[in-house]
Amino acid sequence: MFSKYLRMTIPEIFDNFNNLKVLIIGDVMLDAYTWGKVERISPEAPVPVVNVLNREIRLGGAGNVVMNVQALGAKPIICSVIGADSYGNSLLNLLKEQNLSTEGIIQSETRITTVKERIIAGSQQIVRVDTETDKLINSSENQILSDKIKELAKDAHVVIFEDYDKGVLSKELINDIISFANHHNIPTIVDPKKRNFLFYRNATLFKPNLKELKEGLAIHFDVKNSNELSDAVTMLKNTLALGGVFLTLSEKGVYIDFQNEQKAIPAHVRTIADVSGAGDTVISIAACCLALGLSPELIAGLSNLGGGLVCESVGVVPINKELLKQEALLHL
Repeated sequence: MFSKYLRMTIPEIFDNFNNLKVLIIGDVMLDAYTWGKVERISPEAPVPVVNVLNREIRLGGAGNVVMNVQALGAKPIICSVIGADSYGNSLLNLLKEQNLSTEGIIQSETRITTVKERIIAGSQQIVRVDTETDKLINSSENQILSDKIKELAKDAHVVIFEDYDKGVLSKELINDIISFANHHNIPTIVDPKKRNFLFYRNATLFKPNLKELKEGLAIHFDVKNSNELSDAVTMLKNTLALGGVFLTLSEKGVYIDFQNEQKAIPAHVRTIADVSGAGDTVISIAACCLALGLSPELIAGLSNLGGGLVCESVGVVPINKELLKQEALLHL
């Protein structure tokens, strides 16, 4: 999409993040936490009784990407369909409390808001209770969402597809929005799931992990063999007519094939506390770098740094912009 990439210093990159509008399309949900302690077993069944000490709800799913984009200094706008229920109202209130836009959110009478509730005693998760549907939004909701996205995307610098396979993203919507974005020269970046994996034709940058790549194309290869790795990525690019592929390889780092450049970047040595949410951080940073027209090496290098940094924290946390900037000055 870019005839040549822009050359900026690290401080200039971080300053320019503040000028970006990032549109995020996908499955936004609530992460609910109930903390307590266990002192006895229930007389009704052989299960622990959790005495509740605290409850909290947070933005989850595509909401994690929203929080990361905001933490980078950009303006995120989430476009999604949630339920017209109490959880949906709580989600809207959370967005407002975080000074985030709700103009891209549609509440549906035919759906429920996705909630993932974790019951935790001490440091041990006892059970997770999911309230959700993965049924696709209906045709009417699809059209309303498409119109809303096009309205909000007119002055966006990049569009993120954040797919959690809960039904907001359909083949028709994906094709419609990618065509619209390409026509208006807006780059698109995709965090895919299996159901829609092969529907993202003509996207600018596609960011699967290793498991998603293998399952999506139904192929097997040795990731330690550089030729087999590059061949698999080339197959993905050709199959979906993609501008580029940004493949995350967990502890092995990342690999990018974009703008006629191929680059493997190893992971930095870190004390890993929790990998939850690392992928959301990676795509958020990559999207902002893509919007600025940075080089493939910088897109991959900065995203790789950020993904590693958030793994040093327990739980899902957005990236610390200043810490990422200092790391970038040291390593990039």
